[in-house]
Amino acid sequence: MHMANLDGLRLHYRIDGPADGTPVVFANSLGTDFRLWDPILPLLPKGLRILRFDKRGHGLSDCPSGPYTMGQLVTDTEKLMDLHGFKDAIFVGLSIGGMIAQGLATKRLDLVRAVVLSNTGAKIGTRDMWQERIDAVAAGGLSAVVDGTMQRWFARPFHTTADFHAWRNMFLRCPAAGWMGCGAAIAGTDFYTTTAALRLPALGIAGSEDGSTPPDLVRETLGLIPGSEVKLIQGAGHLPCVEKPAEYAAILTEFLKTQGAV
Repeated sequence: MHMANLDGLRLHYRIDGPADGTPVVFANSLGTDFRLWDPILPLLPKGLRILRFDKRGHGLSDCPSGPYTMGQLVTDTEKLMDLHGFKDAIFVGLSIGGMIAQGLATKRLDLVRAVVLSNTGAKIGTRDMWQERIDAVAAGGLSAVVDGTMQRWFARPFHTTADFHAWRNMFLRCPAAGWMGCGAAIAGTDFYTTTAALRLPALGIAGSEDGSTPPDLVRETLGLIPGSEVKLIQGAGHLPCVEKPAEYAAILTEFLKTQGAV
């Protein structure tokens, strides 16, 4: 267990792999901690230097009072990468993690040489939609939105598995203040203009059953970046690294190979 003190904000993180390995950074979704990536890590090539972390308000990281901004989340990530020498990294971001990836690539191309934008968008939802959800959580906690979230996150067959309940419990254990803070950051983010200015290798990953960031949103976002491509995982929802880890890892591994990472 490792904590980084970033100007008073403590972020929980983990680094795996050799010090001289290709740097790869993973940023997870709203309402999850960095265990989101556990199902795929054993399936990735050896020799990668992997950084995972709990963003502010999530997991074991500090949960300062909100609302948060996307700029704060990007800066947190930037500071953590600088602290541990993660430069010229391949950045894999899912949902809000994909928004962090877009913002960081715009701000610090020295840190990011390629991005994987998984189940995300340049803009996700509307301010009104997010405010309704934030108001519901403020009044009734995360239990007020958990059922709708699980419907959007996972394809129907996954709901009958034991693993489904583990991910549901992870969501419910997320600090409500952290969820609301990051929800406000998503609500206030529109990266269409800035993402359209990016010129770097980019891969999109979408789930055919994703009710949060449907495949068309992923395609629209990746279409802003010349030369990008999108891979669709059939039968998966918003977290295909959980539902279809072997397929997700295979897609990611192929992209890593095209970038000379393995």
